[in-house]
Amino acid sequence: MEGRKRILGWGVLALWVIVIALAAPLAGKLGDVQRDRAVDYLPASADSTQVAKITEQLPGGDSTDLVLVYHREGGLTPEDRATAAREVGQVAAEHPLTSAPQAVQSEDGATLLYAVSSTEPGTDEAARDAFVHDVRETVSGEVGGPGALATDASEVYDSLDGPLLYTTVAVVAVLLILIYRSPFLWLVPLVVAGIADYLSMAVTYALHQGFDISVSGQSTGVMTILVFGAGTDYALLLVSRYREELRRTPHPYDAMTAALRGCGPAVLASSGTVALGMLCLLAADMNSSRGMGPTAAVGVLCALVAMTTLLPALLVVLGRRVFWPLIPAYGSEPKAARRSLFAAMGSSAGRRPLAVLLTGAAALAAVALGTLNLPGALKQEDSFSSTPEAVAAMKTLAAAYPQTGTQPITVVAPTAASSGVLETARSTQGVATAERGRSGDGWTEISVVAAHPPQSPAETATIRELRSALGEGVYVGGPSAEQLDMTDTNARDRGIVVPLVIVVVLLVLIVLLRSLVAPLILVAAVVAVWGASLGIGGLVFESLFGFEGTDPGLALLSFVFLVALGVDYGIFLMHRMREECLDGAEPGAAALTALRTTGGVIASAGLVLAATFAVLVNMPMVQLAELGFVIAVGVLLDTFLVRTYLVTSASVLLGRKVWWPGPLADKARTRARSDTGRAPARV
Repeated sequence: MEGRKRILGWGVLALWVIVIALAAPLAGKLGDVQRDRAVDYLPASADSTQVAKITEQLPGGDSTDLVLVYHREGGLTPEDRATAAREVGQVAAEHPLTSAPQAVQSEDGATLLYAVSSTEPGTDEAARDAFVHDVRETVSGEVGGPGALATDASEVYDSLDGPLLYTTVAVVAVLLILIYRSPFLWLVPLVVAGIADYLSMAVTYALHQGFDISVSGQSTGVMTILVFGAGTDYALLLVSRYREELRRTPHPYDAMTAALRGCGPAVLASSGTVALGMLCLLAADMNSSRGMGPTAAVGVLCALVAMTTLLPALLVVLGRRVFWPLIPAYGSEPKAARRSLFAAMGSSAGRRPLAVLLTGAAALAAVALGTLNLPGALKQEDSFSSTPEAVAAMKTLAAAYPQTGTQPITVVAPTAASSGVLETARSTQGVATAERGRSGDGWTEISVVAAHPPQSPAETATIRELRSALGEGVYVGGPSAEQLDMTDTNARDRGIVVPLVIVVVLLVLIVLLRSLVAPLILVAAVVAVWGASLGIGGLVFESLFGFEGTDPGLALLSFVFLVALGVDYGIFLMHRMREECLDGAEPGAAALTALRTTGGVIASAGLVLAATFAVLVNMPMVQLAELGFVIAVGVLLDTFLVRTYLVTSASVLLGRKVWWPGPLADKARTRARSDTGRAPARV
């Protein structure tokens, strides 16, 4: 019988070999559909998105706009000017430009800029990058502008895949070795997580092909983090329970069956809740946020499938020896352990629950005030933790031309109305110049230069004034308008997605826990964690990390991730607490028992998840670093403060009311149910 059961394990492994073989061709193509152009991140309905789409249809297609900057401290020499003219002429001779570049000199004579625009690359990112690199090889000055910035950003995102994966694997490996204290066991969940990541790449590519979901460097990077973080969490829960069952059951197959039966429902419920929370991002108008929703959900679900099928099969086939040197022998008892840290924490929360709850809540509220110190919206030139050439050029221009715009605002208008639009643009307050550009397919392009530096409050006011003056049917875009639309749309998305996530997660918890009060406690706890984590970010982003702005999407994305992942751990704790109550324990004792028995594995899972997101802090994109920091801090707060002290103390204070209006709120009904002899499931 045991031999046949072992064959079943080999059968599952064979099925996974087939799955990997089928996924390989799709996973390898994900990089081909990854796009990091502005239009792939922009809000779907914004003016700047319409401008990007319309300009792609104008003669020559989408234009790549560059700014060539020549600068010498103390003033440019005649030789410098001759070199600049020669090099710009060579660029014009080698590439078709939309107009002849004209030199614009700064007041102090130390800087020359040439605006260069070409439709040669079109919408092809590889052609754009080749054009930018060719121009950089030709000219001795700095090459900036939107096209150069896009190339630099694309190269940064392309460079993330390898370091992000390797660093994540290394961090998880070290933590698993410390947790399992085995030279072999740590490798099994790590390999399974790697396979789950590969499968998620294939599924994401298939979704892109079938439903045209947006795939960006940001979304695929976060997906990898989720697969390893959440997948390792599920593995920790399963392996912990499997180790217990091996002491009670002679055969590994039967022990694994019992382990899956015991913790499987909680793992399924938690992963499903996380996936549903991520899918709420589909209601966002930002392309990048909307695309991240299904991508993140795919990562979580692929991790779930792998950890509940492939991992059990591998562990069963390998048998008890995979735990060497701490092999759990049948009939043995675990070594007597000292009073655990979580038992001590639970005891302190149980002795003075009201004081613990009020003190913890006050601490979170105080830290959350740090959100008032968050730096303003992140500018394009501040998006890199290093300083690529495009950013250096933008900073040179900002210093040399402090009273004028150096980045065009693009207006597209119906050709029939373009003359009137041009005159209105020229007369709009804050506009320095406005010139007609390309026409085609019923549209005309107008290039507007503001009288103020890019992304300054004055330029933002000019963009808003242009949109108001030009009216419906005329679109105002360009890099600065894109940043403005991202900020406005993220604010709009927060008003829709945040309540949606709360409602969806709350409904799922009500169904799972058969209570109204317990889900409200969990949701309130994770919202408090989110506020405190952002507050800590506000205290350190500028002072410690030197970040000069906050990504407009940080609040929304961190909320979705922290609420979904925080509730994940809450389900593990509350599920165990509920089973203790079903077994006849009083709610206060059940809360302390649940914390004592699940605290260790939840803490291990929290450490792994926080460490995987902390990997993003070292990435060269400020957006990813900020998101990784806030989520890592939030997971740690949730694991060691909120889940341990606040949820436990609130449960002790409320007693049976925590399960209202479910049957567990009634002492008589609970005791009657416990007398049926039903064996409780354990997480």
